[in-house]
Amino acid sequence: MLFQMRLRLSVMMFLEYFVWGAWYVTLGTWLGQSLHFSGKEIGLVAGTTALGAMIAPFFVGLMADEWFATQRLLAALHCIGGVLLYFASTQTGFGPMYGVLLIYSLCYMPTMALTNSLSFRQMKDPKQDFGSIRVLGTLGWIVAGLIVGYLKVSGSHVEATAIPIRLAAASSIAMGLYCLTLPHTPPLRQATGGFKVSNIFPAEAFRLFKDRNFSVFALASFLICIPLQFYYAFTNPFLNEVGVQNAAGKMTMGQMSELLFMVTLPWFFKRLGVKWTLVLGMLAWVVRYLCFGFGNPAELAWMLYLGIILHGICYDFFFVTGQVYVDQKAPIALRAAAQGLITFITYGIGMFLGSYLSGWCARSATALAHQRTYSIACAKPRRHTPRGLDFAICLPLPI
Repeated sequence: MLFQMRLRLSVMMFLEYFVWGAWYVTLGTWLGQSLHFSGKEIGLVAGTTALGAMIAPFFVGLMADEWFATQRLLAALHCIGGVLLYFASTQTGFGPMYGVLLIYSLCYMPTMALTNSLSFRQMKDPKQDFGSIRVLGTLGWIVAGLIVGYLKVSGSHVEATAIPIRLAAASSIAMGLYCLTLPHTPPLRQATGGFKVSNIFPAEAFRLFKDRNFSVFALASFLICIPLQFYYAFTNPFLNEVGVQNAAGKMTMGQMSELLFMVTLPWFFKRLGVKWTLVLGMLAWVVRYLCFGFGNPAELAWMLYLGIILHGICYDFFFVTGQVYVDQKAPIALRAAAQGLITFITYGIGMFLGSYLSGWCARSATALAHQRTYSIACAKPRRHTPRGLDFAICLPLPI
């Protein structure tokens, strides 16, 4: 690729993921500590991105494949999204917050597939070129996390405030304006004239599932996105709660490792092939959650850091590899729709189920902690109360 084109696409990726990284990582901390949302409510709000990924990509993929130039569609979605993010930063109740962020997610989530399809259109060899360009998206997420992690207002960190989401709003509008300068990427398929459900869900895209390998890949993608939502929604609140200082900044170690593995992806493609690269990515998920489960901020702090650093393998070896795989499998005129289809399966259905389960687990863990506190308090028998009565009161509670 020409250096100028590589630079333009790299800046696009940087801004695309800077927007998401600026507000999403600390969302749970802000909602929980400042607005006092419950664990279930935090999980549902974080899950708005999953609903956006389920609903919007097919419509937007249709627009990009048949009606509008991709760069103009990206510009409109990001500018509208910036306004919505700022409006969300002014909300304090669960209902309004959920509604605004759901509408925003309908605008933002399709842009990930659109930036991929626009990039692929400008490449001669996506397997060699895409990783080195997509890595700038990871750098954008890192820079956003470092800014949010180290930024202080009146001597206090901003993780539990609305400042991160306002930073994302401003960067979203900047991204929208920048998209107008991107290479012209017109639709590849002639508009059929009139709205049809078959245009939103093109049969050609669903024929990809006739390939057994593609079906296995889609199922694995769906399943891996369930624990991914646990990581996105609750890792920052978890690290803050266990006493890790500057959690947002330290979480960027995951994106730093992502940088390393992104640029080495072509090497792994050659040595392992797509199949075993995907398998290695899935195994890394198992190891990282074991690290989070057994680690602590004292003598086992290294396990927490290892769990964060493994994000590079978890994300690159599965999601980035998967994006390249879908681009190879899909017909050239349906690549935007195919990327939207896999976004629907992963960031849509998979993360929606993950958001529900993560919220349920957070609520159950909170209730269990309260029960344990009460159990310990009542386990010690009082002098004026028969020991058997104390035991009977505490018996139904997990100790």
